[in-house]
Amino acid sequence: MTNNKLFSAVMERNNVVRIGLFGVGLDTYWGQFDGLLDHLKKYQQQIKEKIESFGVEVVDAGMVDNLVKAEKAANLLKSSDVELVFLYISTYALSSTVLPVAQRIKVPIVLLNFQPVSQLDYEKFNNLNDRGKMTGIWLEHCQACSVPEIAGVFNHADLRYDIVTGHLQDEMAWEEIKKWVEAAKVAKALRNNRMGILGHYYSGMLDVYTDLTKQSTVFGTYFEMLEMCELKKYRDEVTQEQLDTKIAEFHSAFDVVPECDPAEIERAARTSVALDKLVTAHRLGSLAYYYEGQPGNEYENIVTSVIAGNTLLTGKNIPVAGECEIKNAHAMKIMAEFGAGGSFSEFYLIDFKDDVVYLGHDGPAHFAIAEGRVKLVPLPVYHGKPGKGLSIQMSVKNGPVTLLSVVEGKDDVFLLVAEGESVAGPILKIGNTNSRYRFSLCAKEFVDRWSKQGPAHHCAIGVGHIAEKIKKLGHLMGLNVVKIC
Repeated sequence: MTNNKLFSAVMERNNVVRIGLFGVGLDTYWGQFDGLLDHLKKYQQQIKEKIESFGVEVVDAGMVDNLVKAEKAANLLKSSDVELVFLYISTYALSSTVLPVAQRIKVPIVLLNFQPVSQLDYEKFNNLNDRGKMTGIWLEHCQACSVPEIAGVFNHADLRYDIVTGHLQDEMAWEEIKKWVEAAKVAKALRNNRMGILGHYYSGMLDVYTDLTKQSTVFGTYFEMLEMCELKKYRDEVTQEQLDTKIAEFHSAFDVVPECDPAEIERAARTSVALDKLVTAHRLGSLAYYYEGQPGNEYENIVTSVIAGNTLLTGKNIPVAGECEIKNAHAMKIMAEFGAGGSFSEFYLIDFKDDVVYLGHDGPAHFAIAEGRVKLVPLPVYHGKPGKGLSIQMSVKNGPVTLLSVVEGKDDVFLLVAEGESVAGPILKIGNTNSRYRFSLCAKEFVDRWSKQGPAHHCAIGVGHIAEKIKKLGHLMGLNVVKIC
C-alpha cells in the first residue's frame, strides 16, 4: 500500500463517528417475568437502528444487568473510541451497575428515559387479572424509576450527563437525540481539524490575539504554521490550464460584475489555485490569515488577491478567517460542520429606527447562506489594509440565523451564541458581506449584552437556529455556552 493510500485509509477510519449504546436492567427480574428481557432487548435494537440512521456507527454493548457485564461493556466502549454514549434505561436498574461503566469510559453520557409507548392501555392491563403478568408489563414501562437514582449518583461522581425523556414513537425526543449525534460529529471534526495559520495577526487587535496551546487543548485542533514563500512557490507554478479552469470556476460560482478588470480576475485566480495547493499539501480543514508586505512587494500582490479564493474554500467548508482571527476560524468551522454555513463578520452599524444591527466584512463569505448569488466586485481600497483588488458582496438569506463566537475569557474558553433573524432591507453596497439582523432583544441591548461577554469583534454567522446543537457540543467538549438571546 502506498503512503497516500495508507493515509487515505487512516483518515477514513478516523472520520468514522462511533456512538456507544448500552442498556441497563436488573438480572433478578429475568427469571421472575417471562418475556421481559426479550421485549427490552427488542426495544434496545430499535434504538440502535434509529441512531444508526443518523449516519454514525453504533457500538452496542448489550444489556448490562450485573457487575460482570458492566466490566465487559466498559471495556468494549472504551476500546471502541466512542464520542458519546447513550444509556438506555430499559427498566429499573441498580445505580451500582451503571457507575463503573460511566467512570471507565470517560465520555459524556445521555440517559434515555424511553418508554415503549406514550400511554399504557390501562383497561387492558387491569383486565389481565394476573398480578405476576401485570407486574412484568409494568416493569417493561417503568424506565423513569431509575432516572433520579442514576442522575444522583452521576452528580456525586461529577460525571457529565444529560437526559432525554420520551417514548419510542416520540419524534421530539428522537430529534433531541439527533442533535446529540450531530454535536458528536462536530466534536470529532474539530479534533481532526488541521488549521493553517498564514502570516500574522493584524497589529494592535488585542482582542484577536489568542493562546494557541489553550485553543489546541480545548478543541483538539492541530495548528500548521505556514509560510508566505510556500504560497508564492505554488503561485509561480500555476499553469495556464489551471488558471483557465479557476477563472471558469469564478464565473460559475460568482456573479462577476462587468467592472472587474480581467487582469484582476487573473491575479485572484492565480492566487486561488495556489491556495488550493496549500490546503491540499497540509490537509487543512480551516485557515486563519493576514499579511501586508511592503508596497509593490510580491507578498503584497498575493495577499491583496486572496479574498475570492478564500471564499471558494469557505464555501467548500474549509472556512477562512481574515485578520488571523484563529478563534473565529474555529467558530466558522463549527458552523460549517453543523451545515449552517458560517461567514466571517463584525458589527457594522445600528439602525435605531428599524431596530436592526448590521454585520458584515470584506470577506470571505459562505455561498450556502447567501441571499441570491455572491457578487465578485472590484474595490479601489481595502479599508485598513494595503492595496486594492477584488472583494465579495453579498447578504445573508432572510430567515433565522445564529451568531457564534469562540471567546477566550479571563478564566476559560467558552462559546457565545445568539439567535436572530436576517431581515430584508437596504444593505451597504460597498463590496462587503453585510446584512440586517433583528433579535428578540432591542438592538441597543443586544450589542451591549453581547459585548460585555468579552468576545473578539469578529463572529461567525450561520443560517438556522442551532443554539441547542451548540449547547450540546459545548457539553460534549466541556465548554460553557452563553446564550444572549
